[in-house]
Amino acid sequence: MKRLQQHGCRGAIWTWLAVAGWALATGWGHAWDYEFHRMVNQVALKSLPGDFPNWIQDPAVRERIAFLSGEPDRWRNIPDPTLRHVNAPEHFIDLDDLPLYGLSASSLSPFRSDYVAQLAIARSKDPSRFPGANPKDDPDHNRWIPGLLPWRITEDYARLQSTFSALKAYEEFGGTADEIANARANAVYLMGVMGHFVGDTAQPLHTSRHYNGWVGNNPQGYTTNKTFHGWIDGGFLHAAGFKFDEISGSVQPARNVWDLNPGPSRESVFPVVMRYVLEQGEQLEWVYVMDKSGLLDPKNPRAGEGRKFLGKQILRGGQMLGDLWLTAWKTAPKDTFLQSQLARRAVPR
Repeated sequence: MKRLQQHGCRGAIWTWLAVAGWALATGWGHAWDYEFHRMVNQVALKSLPGDFPNWIQDPAVRERIAFLSGEPDRWRNIPDPTLRHVNAPEHFIDLDDLPLYGLSASSLSPFRSDYVAQLAIARSKDPSRFPGANPKDDPDHNRWIPGLLPWRITEDYARLQSTFSALKAYEEFGGTADEIANARANAVYLMGVMGHFVGDTAQPLHTSRHYNGWVGNNPQGYTTNKTFHGWIDGGFLHAAGFKFDEISGSVQPARNVWDLNPGPSRESVFPVVMRYVLEQGEQLEWVYVMDKSGLLDPKNPRAGEGRKFLGKQILRGGQMLGDLWLTAWKTAPKDTFLQSQLARRAVPR
């Protein structure tokens, strides 16, 4: 399955829609426009409390993190099928397709390989229930997967934890200036890229098969327009002149996700991520209701309601991202192996 990307086109809105329609027809597709992905990362940066490392306040570092919010979409701009194979499913999760495989959101494994194996087993047991796998229609070999978005976020969180563990070891046990600088650069890269996927989730169309116009039974008469995803990703907000200042004053300090989600096990952040995914999925039909009611039409006097809703989703994504960054920093375990290597370096031979 494909998701719509917008390339920052600044022309007239109808030209933009024509480009979006062409994009879907030719098979490339992304998420929030780059400008709005930047906002998600900027919200997260603004949410970080004073006890987060102060090197994050460097303007060049903050710009780098904001820029990296668009990196996973840039990976989708070349036609290499192996890259598209692994990257495309990580931008969405079609929650409404899980029951077809005998799965539910509450019972998913935090291990992506187990999940993919469950999908394959379900397809092999009853192939008639699933679309045929025609290589001509699926050059990237991934259309049968209902999405991998929550696994990507969970894995990026663990990568960031590991990087923070190494950084703390270098800073506390005699790492060189270059080692510390490189470890910080690694953290910046992971923070920025991770923000893309957390931001994708805040766009409710990334949680459903109805990601680009309603499909199948449609008793409410919702739009089936194949430019709908692009309009939600940024077309409407660009037309409405949405700016970061509209949400910046509402940013709250980031919090440890384990304080917000107490439980007996903290081995994996996956349940926390899934709860966030489900919360955004609950907003899906409201997006279609707003469209049907004219709240996503810039000429409608009530368009401010649609503008406010989408702004809140960007804010929600940024707050979740800031919470995950902060938690990864605070809970990063000691890298005892690296500490021992640094200690050996300090002992004269």
